[in-house]
Amino acid sequence: MPLPSGGTWPPQHLQPIYNHYGMLDAWYQGDPDRLAAIYQDPTRSQTQPANHPWQYRGGVTGFIGRMFWGQPTPQGEKRSKLHVPVASDIATMSSDLLFSEPPSITVDNPATQERIDELLPSLQATLLEGSEVGAALGGYYLRTVWDTQVAEKPWLAAVHADAAVPEWRWGRLWAVTFWRVIDQPDDKTCLFHLERHEPGAILNGLYQGSIGSLGKQLPLTAHPETASLARVIPTGLTRCTASYIPNMRPNRLWRNFPAGANLGRSDFDGPVLQLMDSLDETWTSWMRDIRIGKGRVHVPSSYLQSMGQGQGAYWDPDREIYEAMNVLGGDDRMEISATQFAIRVVEHRDTAAELLAAILRATGYSAQSFGLSGEVAITATEVAAKERRSLTTRGRKALYTSPELAQAIETLLALEAKLGFKGSVEPELPTVVFGDSVSPDIMQLAQTAELMRRAEAASDETLVRMLHPDWDEDQVQAEVQAIGDARPDPLADLGAFGQPPAPGDKRPEDDQEERPPPREE
Repeated sequence: MPLPSGGTWPPQHLQPIYNHYGMLDAWYQGDPDRLAAIYQDPTRSQTQPANHPWQYRGGVTGFIGRMFWGQPTPQGEKRSKLHVPVASDIATMSSDLLFSEPPSITVDNPATQERIDELLPSLQATLLEGSEVGAALGGYYLRTVWDTQVAEKPWLAAVHADAAVPEWRWGRLWAVTFWRVIDQPDDKTCLFHLERHEPGAILNGLYQGSIGSLGKQLPLTAHPETASLARVIPTGLTRCTASYIPNMRPNRLWRNFPAGANLGRSDFDGPVLQLMDSLDETWTSWMRDIRIGKGRVHVPSSYLQSMGQGQGAYWDPDREIYEAMNVLGGDDRMEISATQFAIRVVEHRDTAAELLAAILRATGYSAQSFGLSGEVAITATEVAAKERRSLTTRGRKALYTSPELAQAIETLLALEAKLGFKGSVEPELPTVVFGDSVSPDIMQLAQTAELMRRAEAASDETLVRMLHPDWDEDQVQAEVQAIGDARPDPLADLGAFGQPPAPGDKRPEDDQEERPPPREE
């Protein structure tokens, strides 16, 4: 399928999804101005919040507008709403649980394994980035890219979900068009670069239009960013050179919407957005109590020192001597009073704690993962028990990530071989195993190994593998051999009939030592 010749961009059928991406991205960024702008008009991007009539209506639009971030700012007042960055914390936690430790990616071919090991350090950083944004937007893409001026061999790069237009077949990604704004000469003109990945080829296009419209197509040489690209790059593969990794499925919001039914689900979907909105309202109210709770001193107007006609007046509370004042009596009584409002610390703290707990339950994480529990876990078993909810969510995400990541790596290796890159290897579908996010307690493992040995329930090799799961085959066998060599021979001290000698009995070797040497004739 060729690249589009123009028209609305992103395509019209994806506009509801992209509007939702904008809302999720605003929470992920945590910019109060962006949140106010999005909630006051979800269909339009603006930099300064303003009041809109639709915020006073009923129905769905009125409900969104009446949320804390959608409430209009009264005339004459400045916006004082505060934001708690719990959304970005959740996205970071999701990424750390999956890829804080590099995954184990293994194949049978030694040469292919060496190439994968070469990819792994930079691939882990790419996966950390992609999974963090994917937790916010519902998923991310991995595409195969290459540039001999940057690196000798191809690599995998992450693309965020709000910069892609996917095409699906039977629930699997068939083709995808990535897009970006590479230049914006003025407020109305934009230069778009479209990169379409489909089976057999990668297509590139340059367009001059405006926000929301592709406009006319230009030659790739019209801009330095695309001057070195070919319009069509054959790949020689029967599959797409990009993969989609969902955060989790099903997508509750778009499951009956064909354009978004195959997309992943964001950690912020459902009631989480409303709970985060209420948490911001609680935090803002708490800070408002502190702001208006500052002590105020009220003094009669006679105490004010005039600064001249039209210059106002002031009162100095540190002044020790006051001159005589003309007081007429009546309402002007010489009194000084102070006002100190109460700050509702406990009420706000408890409300915020309950809201945060509800947010974590809805997103599938435990409070222990965010350091909110006052109890300190000592062993890895206690850590796993306290973080069971988080580890269960991590396991679900790993199930969706493993097959797509393995396919992306196999596609990369196949593309290297097809394009004839130096040092290309035999492509092979790897096995992906995620590292443990909770390290086992070495003392507990040692006690378990001792009990299993005492019960004769495990061999030396099994115990070594249990204590050192990160060792390769050569290291395991060498350790087993060393343990066997250091262990004493149980038959060394047995007698001729398999019984230990009685006290005072002479062993055959003792007789041999006492027997005189034979004489030489």
